[in-house]
Amino acid sequence: MKIIVLGAGLVGGPMALDLCGEPKFEVTVADINTTTLQNLVERQISAINPVKTLAVDLSNPHTVGELVAGYDMVINAVPGFMGFQTLKAIIGAGKNVVDIAFFIEDPFELDELARLNNVTAIMDMGVAPGMCNVLIGYADHLLDETDNILYMVGGLPEVREWPWEYKAVFSPVDVIEEYTRPARYIENGKLIIKPALSDPELLNFTGIGTLEAFNTDGLRSLAHTVKCPNMKEKTLRYPGHIEKMRVLRETGFFSQEEVEVNGSRIKPMDLTAKLLFPKWKLEEGEVDITVMQVMVEGKKDGKRIKYTWDLFDKYDPATRIHSMARTTGYSATVALRMIADGLYSRKGISVPEYIGKQPECVEYLLNGLKERGVIYRGNVSE
Repeated sequence: MKIIVLGAGLVGGPMALDLCGEPKFEVTVADINTTTLQNLVERQISAINPVKTLAVDLSNPHTVGELVAGYDMVINAVPGFMGFQTLKAIIGAGKNVVDIAFFIEDPFELDELARLNNVTAIMDMGVAPGMCNVLIGYADHLLDETDNILYMVGGLPEVREWPWEYKAVFSPVDVIEEYTRPARYIENGKLIIKPALSDPELLNFTGIGTLEAFNTDGLRSLAHTVKCPNMKEKTLRYPGHIEKMRVLRETGFFSQEEVEVNGSRIKPMDLTAKLLFPKWKLEEGEVDITVMQVMVEGKKDGKRIKYTWDLFDKYDPATRIHSMARTTGYSATVALRMIADGLYSRKGISVPEYIGKQPECVEYLLNGLKERGVIYRGNVSE
């Protein structure tokens, strides 16, 4: 089976390496950056079918459509701003696809096209969104009535270095977006909108200690697909991070509005990116951590039931793959295997919580991730 991964970055590369370990897959990675592609080739350790690379500009949907026509399945790992049009081109070519582009457009706009082309398209199949949605959908499927959903997630460096005590484990621009976009959540059946970084609280997590949690806009499709009167997503950082980000935001460092400086007009965000992002760069070999907790409460046969899953994952020195790439990328590659094995075949656009309604698929995903060292520890209490 011929697989193509669109995008060879922090997550795209590790996904390709994972798939190369399986005899039935022939894997190609496409990216415009030839250096990134060469680094990927050099990182192969024990690939059964060595990864092939293509240097190609994926910003043109027509190019994407022609490219994927020669493959059986696709993983879409392009940057978010390219994601929607890229996915549309993949679906137009009639190819089953797993998508982690996390674009802002409504994916269900492509549902009819996917159905017409007999395509299975799984969206947002990372860690959060992604596996958290799968587990929420699974718990909601088991319960007679779901009334409370909360999930908290953070990607962090193991070593806390002053002044930021943070490294960006995905696009820094997308990180800043989390701090500026209003946070939407559901409370008592109503949509509530608050500023990002609001409602801070300190919580203890096994393996890492005390972290601070704050509101971010992470519900995405869950706000529409799951019937629950209380739903909230929070981001986790080391204590003190919120105040630093608030100072930068309220001072205007995240603004896209131009200001005049010595006769030149610049965007404050451009200056922030120039100064801040190099200090947030996660270097090769630096240990990062992914921590997540998913909680779903409701009623079953008249009894109160609470489902909880905890994830604590670290950089793998053997493969030199960062935790956020492992937890995000392997969720997608196991989902691709799930489609290839015929276990999941729903046509149209699928968000991960749809998968959660099929217990055999949930088991498949959890087992596949466990085989790769990404372990979700579940608990059920009354």
